[in-house]
Amino acid sequence: MSQPVTILPVLPENAPFSPEQRAYLNGFLAGLYSYTTVPASGATSAPATKPLVPLTILFGSQTGTAAKLAKAVSKEASKHGFAPTLHDLAKYQTAQLASEPNLLVVASTYGDGEPPDNAKGFWDFLRGASAPKLERTRFSVLSLGDSNYAKFCQFGKDVDEKLTALGAKCVAPRIDCDADYEEPFAKWLATAVPALARAAGSASPVSAATASDESDPAEPRYSRKKPFPAKLVTNRKLNAPGSGKDVRHFEIELTGSDLAYEVGDALGVLPTNDPFLADEIVAALEANGDDAVPGKDGRPVPLREALIGHYDIARIPQPFLKALAERSGDAALNQLLAPEANGSLAKFLFGREVIDLLLGHPTAKFGAAEFIALLKKLQPRLYSISSSPKAHPGQVHLTVGVVRYETHGRKRGGVCSNFLAERAGSAPVPVFVHENKAFRPPAGDKPLIMCGPGTGIAPFRAYLEERKATGAKGRNWLFFGDQKSSTDFLYEEELKAFHEDGFLNRLDLAWSRDQAEKVYVQQRMVENAREVFAWLEDGAGFYVCGDASRMAKDVDAALHQVVEKAGGKTSEQAAGYIQQLKAEKRYQRDVY
Repeated sequence: MSQPVTILPVLPENAPFSPEQRAYLNGFLAGLYSYTTVPASGATSAPATKPLVPLTILFGSQTGTAAKLAKAVSKEASKHGFAPTLHDLAKYQTAQLASEPNLLVVASTYGDGEPPDNAKGFWDFLRGASAPKLERTRFSVLSLGDSNYAKFCQFGKDVDEKLTALGAKCVAPRIDCDADYEEPFAKWLATAVPALARAAGSASPVSAATASDESDPAEPRYSRKKPFPAKLVTNRKLNAPGSGKDVRHFEIELTGSDLAYEVGDALGVLPTNDPFLADEIVAALEANGDDAVPGKDGRPVPLREALIGHYDIARIPQPFLKALAERSGDAALNQLLAPEANGSLAKFLFGREVIDLLLGHPTAKFGAAEFIALLKKLQPRLYSISSSPKAHPGQVHLTVGVVRYETHGRKRGGVCSNFLAERAGSAPVPVFVHENKAFRPPAGDKPLIMCGPGTGIAPFRAYLEERKATGAKGRNWLFFGDQKSSTDFLYEEELKAFHEDGFLNRLDLAWSRDQAEKVYVQQRMVENAREVFAWLEDGAGFYVCGDASRMAKDVDAALHQVVEKAGGKTSEQAAGYIQQLKAEKRYQRDVY
């Protein structure tokens, strides 16, 4: 039997193109079209394979979670007849948007309902006058956020609404994920990808047998789902006596865990609650600490154990507040929950915890299991790692401000910071590594400008250790500040040693309470505008870590001033210059 003949699409010889152009276009056509197989005489042709359908997956990510989930989306989509392409929104060419037939968006929200840094340019385009009509686009959105913030998942909601307003067709409803995102993400993935496949007419899903044959990377031994029980070996206060702060340096042993990290990553710590607070809640419920209730995995555990290690008993969740308002008949609480309450609810919740409402409404009764069902699961806290694995093999270091304050006549404390500072002791500290590829230092030969006041120094201590250990030749400049130089100069000896031996080329300090007029790092930046701009022109990366609500915004405004002042640019030109820094990954932020 003769063999079938394979025909390749080519341009005719008389086409008006040069030989080079013809060769290029023929190559393009070969990649664009499937081969056509013509059976020889007497042969039976095999059914043609259905071509893969293009799918664009966009992600807006601040700490790396959305990027990780977008990769999982891509992997799943490839099993449903799609040829997925994954785009970091900072690099996505917005001119492509009008021609996207199939679109999935994974969008995180940070700060006060804002888009993550890598998505700001995309959002400006999407809501601008030049945004195209998208009648030919099918889409779905997954939104990530934290329901403890008033504008929960706001960026994802905004993108969903804007795409719809531009004419795009939503094939699966948006799902908003809280900090505990695994289950809602799985639900969205199981709904959105098949719905998009049906709408696009893509190939049938890969069979279970075929899918199981694919080689998946092995699950890590320890992860967010299964933290490593590490040992806390150092707990040292960094502030000198007389400081109004309590910042600790923690060293955690990772030996035997197989956990590996890079500078720029974060360490997830799963804390336990204050046992005294748990006992107060048991008493307020008029319950027994041994009463069986569902644990975080659904299995029964004693009530006291659940309150200490399974559920968040500090922040007030919406379901509990609603149930309390109904059972107490408190008109003021019901009014706070009304849609027209605006910012009154957030103002009321500030400085209050679950125990305050239980004690303030003793007539509202809850059974133990009923109460537990109204709480959120206790979530890990992420801390920027302040060590280089090359400088401290087998260990990971953290720089943590211990949160303590008093409101409404009660002393309060941050759950995880106080767990590390006061309750961890010799008990295991459950940890995992949270990869953050969006906050990696530049190549060793590139200049580096770091702005990290207060505990924002954490990743930059790691950067300096890493660059020192690897013999990096790039110049280093650190802007650091805090309240008082005499009590709050974190890692003073280390930083001065780096500076004195010339490795840390510049160290600019700002102390807010050493003089009558407060001085902050952003002012030091503007004072040194010419030098900062010269470093940027020389290829420097500009990195920021710390408070998102004020410091990061002030530093960003100062950077615009620097570019305008020293670069001789208009405000619009400065904005474009800084947007280009972001696109080149030379302006990166780790803010919280």
